Amino acid sequence: MRKALILLGPPGAGKGTQGKMLESHYGYPSISTGDILRESVRKQTDLGRRAQALMEAGELVPDSLVDEIVKARLAEKDAQKGFILDGYPRTLGQAAFFEKLAASEGIHTVAVGVIVEDEELVARLSARWNCPGCGKIYNTGSNPSRQPGRCDDCGKSLIQRKDDRPEVIRERLDVYRRSTQPLIEFYRQRNHYRQVDGKGAADQVFGSIVSVVDGMTQ
Repeated sequence: MRKALILLGPPGAGKGTQGKMLESHYGYPSISTGDILRESVRKQTDLGRRAQALMEAGELVPDSLVDEIVKARLAEKDAQKGFILDGYPRTLGQAAFFEKLAASEGIHTVAVGVIVEDEELVARLSARWNCPGCGKIYNTGSNPSRQPGRCDDCGKSLIQRKDDRPEVIRERLDVYRRSTQPLIEFYRQRNHYRQVDGKGAADQVFGSIVSVVDGMTQ
């Protein structure tokens, strides 16, 4: 059975970390919509050139083009047994397109919501600092640099992204809720949705996701 694992969760919930762990566990590629777009542009595929023209004009890439780019990626050899989606679908239109694609290709879909309280997310994200030199990411709580404020690898002063400031984080969470709640209801109505507690250690969250996925796809 070909499986599609869709990770839903707010900024800071750890979807990227879980995607990598799940990729290693199942042997499925972890696919990010942003990464697919960038790769399509880099390779200058027909779809990539169309997306690039829109982005350079300051326009949003429409659902129809994102859908086609995702469909092309899922046709590649490494995704034939299963795949993990992070950042797709983002809209009900994308969800409806993927539902039809899954039905036509015999793909079993499981959407997992990683649930974390807002204040925990604000604490996580506002503790994140980036190195402008080598790109390394630090967290003052869980992964601090040896010398406060400086990168261990290249010595440059660390900076904090504007969208990692508490007031901006809360706005991002509001936007996430407004856009994602309809998706949760979409998958819940089809009995494809489960959620896990994302507050614990990464290994604990991973174990919860695996239990859910295995229980729904046996």
